[in-house]
Amino acid sequence: MELPIVEMEKENHVVNSSFQQDSDCKISVILSTYNQPEWLKKVLYAYNCQSFKEFEVIVADDGSTPETTNLIEQLRPHLFYTLKHVWHKDHGFQKCVILNKAIVASETDYLLFSDGDCVPRYDFLEQHLKHRKIGSFLSGGYHKLSMETSMLICNEDVCNGNCFNIKWLKAHGMKSSFKNNKLNSNGLKSWLLNNLTPTKATWNGHNSSGWKKDILAANGFDERMEYGGEDREMGERLMNAGIRPIQIRYTAVTIHLDHKRGYVRQEALDKNKAIRKETAKQKSTKTKYGILKL
Repeated sequence: MELPIVEMEKENHVVNSSFQQDSDCKISVILSTYNQPEWLKKVLYAYNCQSFKEFEVIVADDGSTPETTNLIEQLRPHLFYTLKHVWHKDHGFQKCVILNKAIVASETDYLLFSDGDCVPRYDFLEQHLKHRKIGSFLSGGYHKLSMETSMLICNEDVCNGNCFNIKWLKAHGMKSSFKNNKLNSNGLKSWLLNNLTPTKATWNGHNSSGWKKDILAANGFDERMEYGGEDREMGERLMNAGIRPIQIRYTAVTIHLDHKRGYVRQEALDKNKAIRKETAKQKSTKTKYGILKL
């Protein structure tokens, strides 16, 4: 199985990045996943088509079956980047626990967090590295596709850019929407939309990045939390510590492949809401229930 890793055609032109790559300028990509090997395959394939090459990928696996492990072992020899698999047994939704383990396993000073169902555009890592700043974290978004369209995307569509081509997506079931601007924004257009969007810059688990030292100072993710705002809570602690969020919603682009959410529970949502309320009230900068148990 041959995976392309160099120049890719994007809407009738060839991408030749002018981004100056530095051997010291590296990034760890942490991808959360749970029993979605087909989606994860597309995502790992997309990272093999990135314009920026100096990175590692860590799959933070919240207890998937051996099918995910088998996929990773099958793909690893065909990927140019280092691929790590951090896994623990399935004990229900424990995304924060496995993310903290992945943070410890990372080997760079800058960390990008996304999901195993979010396919990055070819310049995704390049944009995160271009816009990172000391004392800040980056807040991106995603463009959500329907299940029908998600299933039609093959590996070739990932690396030839079809899955980010509005005409191609509309021909395969995507509806017209202002949000489609995320797919083809760059330069001045993306800058304007980032500044005009009413959406606040928050830590989004599907597309955010920050300095490892800041994340460690916050003690990572609060492991008491289940689904529902668990990512944002860490971002709120970063902001309490003076780390400023920067909006790159229309700059660092991913598409979100659809899936069911059987893990959503009202009890967990209520618990998470209470934890976030306490974080805001106490202006907490560090959790006692993170990487280190304080």
